[in-house]
Amino acid sequence: MFGVPLTDLAFIVAMIVVGGIVTGLLAGLFGIGGGAVIVPVLYEIFRLLAVPEEVRMQLCVGTSIAIILPTTIRSYLAHRAKGAVMPQTMRLWALPAVIGVGCGSIVAVFAPSAVFKIAFAMIAGLIAAKLLFGRDTWRFADQLPGRGAMTGYGFSIGLTSSLMGVSGGSVGNMVQTLYGVSLHNAVATSAGLGVPITIAGTIGYMLAGLPHQAQTPPLSIGFVSLIGVVLIAPISSYVAPRGARLAHALSKRRLEIAFGCFLLAASVRFIVSLI
Repeated sequence: MFGVPLTDLAFIVAMIVVGGIVTGLLAGLFGIGGGAVIVPVLYEIFRLLAVPEEVRMQLCVGTSIAIILPTTIRSYLAHRAKGAVMPQTMRLWALPAVIGVGCGSIVAVFAPSAVFKIAFAMIAGLIAAKLLFGRDTWRFADQLPGRGAMTGYGFSIGLTSSLMGVSGGSVGNMVQTLYGVSLHNAVATSAGLGVPITIAGTIGYMLAGLPHQAQTPPLSIGFVSLIGVVLIAPISSYVAPRGARLAHALSKRRLEIAFGCFLLAASVRFIVSLI
């Protein structure tokens, strides 16, 4: 487990630093926790550390959710200070989202690693398509739907977040903008929803991984690697407020294209690993 060559160790450290920086920037720019970046980074790190394939993806997802917890909180507080969070949407989505996270954590107890790779590839591919080819004029309606549909959306955001290892910002943003919510409000509200999602997800994956504790690396609690959290979370949390400021200085379209291309590459990587 610890017999890692120096070249691989340097590669791991570089990936951790870059992954932490990118995660923080994405949190501030798009209201997402950055798990879509962290999961592929962790997958390569845990592969080099010879974590068994049977639990590697679950460990990536659980650790990612724990890593982005402080980043999500800082991002939410920054957006709330500007008064952009929509409290009614958060109230409608919070409980269904937490229930969805719980269902995803239960899946982690029993499902093979391939389920999480497929989920990541499908969800990331959908988000990438929206980023790369979507238009601001795309609408389902000009206002958010009623309580029933919102409950379903909340549950779906929580479930996909739990399976993919993200805070729900990407999916939450997509849903809100398709109903005419401004991107600024969508980003802020998604950041707020990410707080209960990441708290519930961290606890859920810790519990889900306890039966598999013998297969996880040292200093892990269930499917959460404390080493991964300690190394990456401070970097991403520190960078998050700077990402929020950069959102007003950089071309979001270029950032969307770059993020979309990264998601497509990550999706292909996981699909190839299934073959």
